[in-house]
Amino acid sequence: LMVCTFGDATDVVWWREQKLPLRQIIGRDGRLVAVQFGSDAFPSRDPEAANARYAQIARKGVGGARQAIVEMLRDAATDSTGSGAAPLRAEPKPIEHAVKFFEKGDRPLEFISTRQWFVRLLDKKEQLLAIGDEIRWHPDFMRLRYRNWTENLNVDWCVSRQRYFGVPFPVWYPLDADAQPDYDHPIVAAANTMPVDPTVDLPPGYRADQRDQAGGFTAEADVYDTWFTSSLTPQIGSGWVLNPERHALRFPADIRPQSHEIIRTWAFYTIAKAWLHEHTMPWKHVVISGWILDPDRKKMSKSKGNVVTPMHLLDQYTSDGCRYWAASARLGTDTAFDEKVLKVGKRLVTKLYNAGKFVLAQAGPHAPIDVELDRAFVERLRQLVTRVTKAFDAFDYAHALQDTESFFWHDFTDTYLELAKHRARDEAGGSAIAGLRLGLRVLLRLFAPVLPYVTDEVWSWVFAEETDAPSIHRAPWPTLEELSTIAAPADAACFDIAVTCLAAINKAKSEAGVSPGRGVAQLTLAASADTLRQLATVQSDVLASARVERHDLVTDDTIAPATFEVRKAEYVAPVEA
Repeated sequence: LMVCTFGDATDVVWWREQKLPLRQIIGRDGRLVAVQFGSDAFPSRDPEAANARYAQIARKGVGGARQAIVEMLRDAATDSTGSGAAPLRAEPKPIEHAVKFFEKGDRPLEFISTRQWFVRLLDKKEQLLAIGDEIRWHPDFMRLRYRNWTENLNVDWCVSRQRYFGVPFPVWYPLDADAQPDYDHPIVAAANTMPVDPTVDLPPGYRADQRDQAGGFTAEADVYDTWFTSSLTPQIGSGWVLNPERHALRFPADIRPQSHEIIRTWAFYTIAKAWLHEHTMPWKHVVISGWILDPDRKKMSKSKGNVVTPMHLLDQYTSDGCRYWAASARLGTDTAFDEKVLKVGKRLVTKLYNAGKFVLAQAGPHAPIDVELDRAFVERLRQLVTRVTKAFDAFDYAHALQDTESFFWHDFTDTYLELAKHRARDEAGGSAIAGLRLGLRVLLRLFAPVLPYVTDEVWSWVFAEETDAPSIHRAPWPTLEELSTIAAPADAACFDIAVTCLAAINKAKSEAGVSPGRGVAQLTLAASADTLRQLATVQSDVLASARVERHDLVTDDTIAPATFEVRKAEYVAPVEA
């Protein structure tokens, strides 16, 4: 094998595993360093000639050195075989092969050997895997990304960087008589003296005039890798060594929200630091989001110029509308930006505002919810609270929003509100008013995490005073106990029967070219005996909502269950303007 220290990453691995001699000719500035052929590090059959030739390329950059070497090979005087011919057999030709480039750069990587700081992790894989399994990942399959990264880890954690800015290592080195650092005897700052900047602060026992002088000291110039300090985010938030009592209450934290591409960095290193310091997990849950992609499903990037800034969207679709769009993105899934979702969000905000105005405008004495339709609606509300609470407990906010939104449109505004509003306007409509208010009070709180502004506004109109919660965000989350005082309906299916019957009548109006608000002078409605029996408890609400003045019910057991047919409909003549 031909091994060059270093041509590529494989050479680095072989050099380390086989303990090969280091022959590094590229310096940290990217130029060829001075070397001495004939030494132990650079053996040569003709040191004098080798040093003479190397002097022509020393201090050149890689590209310049490559051109100079070609020129030397064109010269017959450089022949070492005795043939007297120029060593260059043919002119160089460009080739294509896989070469690693540095990030966001257009030049190949050059490997050089430098002193770095490491944290030992390879001997702790099993512990890190076990801690990762104790944490709940949302979605759960993201746990596998963590496991795969940890299992395939092949180097310890390099925590040092050669940058101008960063958190410095609190370390100095003694200098010998030749002003060379004694790396084997570092001077580490005491914990009670932190924070320490070794380029400004002095090590114990030294004077300022001894800095960088023979027999004195020098500061460690490296700074910590960004992940080494950001991996302490939970401890920084908890107070850690600055406030042990608060730290005990706040650590481990509840959740870490982050994107999927930094599981191998931010999540992994945070878990590693928590285990190294306290042998525990840093948080109980990890909530992994996806990327927001452009309409062509490409990652948004400033360098690509495809980033959408949100300020004009906030003005156009409201803050709640933008939050609706964000909360519609599912965990762990990349989402393409779609302005149509913002329009849907703004429409929902407007509808919630108007529904609140209508419901809270209905006044009447406090009354129990005792009408069958109202009780059936509350039963569906119980089921919604159970589902949405479960989804939020699992951090599945997108599904929670989808379920709440679907219920709001289908079960509340388009159906129950339409079916109950006629009773709510009557003097004896106390049950309807109570049912509508209860539905609104629950739905506002279910929407509040996603639509905080419009829900708080509607809440402030009446519920803030009634519940002693000045803000909806101070109000308790809806529970089944809160709804337990309302008796269950005799037949919970009556709600679906009412919705289906009203839809059949409105469909007949549409087919006749009549608006839904047009009155029906005479209606003949057919259904099976069981369906008509279920309709009986909600019939008055359906007919009132459809504005039916007179009706006939026809039993026809050939009609499918829970289905209605409008056999005849005579409509009230429109009022002349």
